[in-house]
Amino acid sequence: MNKAFVKESDDSAQDDDLPQPEMPTGAKNYMTPEGYRRLKDELLQLIDVERPEVVRTVSWAASNGDRSENGDYIYGKRRLREIDRRIRFLTKRLDLAEVVDSSRQENTDQVFFGATVHYATSDGAENQITIVGVDEVDLDRGRVSWISPIARALLKARIGDTVSLHTPGGIEQIDVLDVQYPAASH
Repeated sequence: MNKAFVKESDDSAQDDDLPQPEMPTGAKNYMTPEGYRRLKDELLQLIDVERPEVVRTVSWAASNGDRSENGDYIYGKRRLREIDRRIRFLTKRLDLAEVVDSSRQENTDQVFFGATVHYATSDGAENQITIVGVDEVDLDRGRVSWISPIARALLKARIGDTVSLHTPGGIEQIDVLDVQYPAASH
């Protein structure tokens, strides 16, 4: 069948196809100021730069005639749908965001959102993680979501505490060695 006669699927139905960080039902979308800024910058880049460029390309490609075999047109329309889907996702996440500035944390020996925690496992291995929002996770940089098992085990612990972490291999004891919060940015 000619692609010209195939109905394109509804964009909103495709939103569910993309892997997106899960938020617990009714939970707030906590975010660091840095994470909020990064998502906001991405949204503005998509709206102000990428989308207009793709619209120009699709417009030009459409003016060339036969759209059914026009790669620029077909790819451009697909890219436009991806951009629009990402814009909707970012807009929703930013609307629900609750920015937490952990640099103002007064209890600096206790683990809360935004803390960088240095800890030791029962086998003596030392690790460091930073507890961030679900949209800011970067395991390569040691940034874990506040809803992750390790973060949940560490939240509200103090330097010197031993907490239990439930892992697939059983319960592991971890010792909190240090807690740090980012310096206030001006």
